[in-house]
Amino acid sequence: MLKACLAFDSTVFAADGPELPLKVRELITVAVALTTQCSYRIEAHSENAMKAGAIMGELAEASWVASAIRAGGGFAHGRMAFKVAQPHAHSA
Repeated sequence: MLKACLAFDSTVFAADGPELPLKVRELITVAVALTTQCSYRIEAHSENAMKAGAIMGELAEASWVASAIRAGGGFAHGRMAFKVAQPHAHSA
């Protein structure tokens, strides 16, 4: 299974991707890694993004996108918590 996972990873991050340039794929991966808080992927793919031609501003923008998505998840889950709790609410 590990061999299959590594082969898939190698295909996804091949320099000659079918549609998205490698730099864009690496920046997407940085944003996802920041959202999932995977320190290994944050470190590895930030370096890979820079090697693929990203500039610091692009890395910062990927970080901002991840921050917005992560915050949105907190808001959405907060609403879900209130919805679930509402039928069990006690009067004050």
